[in-house]
Amino acid sequence: MPKAVILLSGGLDSVTLLALAIEQGFECYALSLDYGQRHKAELVSAKNIAASMRVREHKIIRIGLDDVGGSALTDDAIAVPDHAADGIPVTYVPARNTVFLSLALGWAEVLGALDIFIGVNAVDYSGYPDCRPEYIAAFKELAQLATRAGVEGSRFEIHTPLIELSKADIIREGKRLKVDYSSTVSCYQADQQGRACGVCDSCRLRAEGFKAAGIPDPTRYQH
Repeated sequence: MPKAVILLSGGLDSVTLLALAIEQGFECYALSLDYGQRHKAELVSAKNIAASMRVREHKIIRIGLDDVGGSALTDDAIAVPDHAADGIPVTYVPARNTVFLSLALGWAEVLGALDIFIGVNAVDYSGYPDCRPEYIAAFKELAQLATRAGVEGSRFEIHTPLIELSKADIIREGKRLKVDYSSTVSCYQADQQGRACGVCDSCRLRAEGFKAAGIPDPTRYQH
């Protein structure tokens, strides 16, 4: 089985991503990042998902993006908005996907893997610049230039199977794959039990996705 590194946040998109990679026959190595986000509930979710889906190995790496700040997800002084905003929202974390993909690339090279999966989405998302197809294409070229494997002739593949799907489409795909979404945490400001706020942009997109898919929403809410 070919090896693949899967970026696993513990949210709805990333568990669907993992299920797709397993279906495609990859031996999966899951990578989660403790980057100084507002809560650790998503990391607990990622750990449980990795165990239940029997990934080959699951790493949780600590990186201090909260030391950089500049985002409502890493700085408690910046409030998480309860409505959609024009432009790039304050929940954007500067350089997050670049840092995440770089760590995934490093682990992939150590493992001898050439495949990396990331659950970015350019349809139902919050407007983040590092979720766009052109960004992924640019990082793929960087991977060839920045690694020993790349300069020696190997070719890395950055898999983004969710990038052109609506949230409803992702949920329907998850249902086909028998994904249990009740254990996932998508909320930007979930409590310690992993219960969602129900008002942030991520909660809104998730709820609208279940409604559009015609599938009952298993999300646990605070209120």
